[in-house]
Amino acid sequence: MPSPEPPAGATDTNVAEQLVRLTRRMRRAQQRHMAHLDLAVTPAQARLLRIVGHCRDTPPRMADLAERLEVVPRAVTTLVDALEANGTVRRVPDPANRRVVRIELTDTGRSALRALRGARRAAAEEILAPLTAEQRALLGGLLATLVDGPGEPH
Repeated sequence: MPSPEPPAGATDTNVAEQLVRLTRRMRRAQQRHMAHLDLAVTPAQARLLRIVGHCRDTPPRMADLAERLEVVPRAVTTLVDALEANGTVRRVPDPANRRVVRIELTDTGRSALRALRGARRAAAEEILAPLTAEQRALLGGLLATLVDGPGEPH
């Protein structure tokens, strides 16, 4: 007797749960790879560092960070305060408008970002190890479709 079809939406729910579990596993693996470093940053702080690191020409404004992180400006202030306290970012005045504050990486911040990237790369290698090169390429394409798909502003 054939197995019954799952109820409508059950497959999507299972996939969603797997994605959540994979994200958590990735985060734990990254934390393990960072354990030997003297770098204590939260996932939100790490994301802020990555965003600031991508803004090479002009440091982002606090409002830019809030928009990119999809949080209220007050949350960015809290993140920046913590990162400024550990010496990874600094607030700098905008040369064109003194009322605008921009956020840039310090030398310590650039080192921290390199360490975070290394830990993320090592975690990804660990998690993707069971997959063949073809499976990795397929997974990458599928994830790109989901991340860049319709319905999400960029």
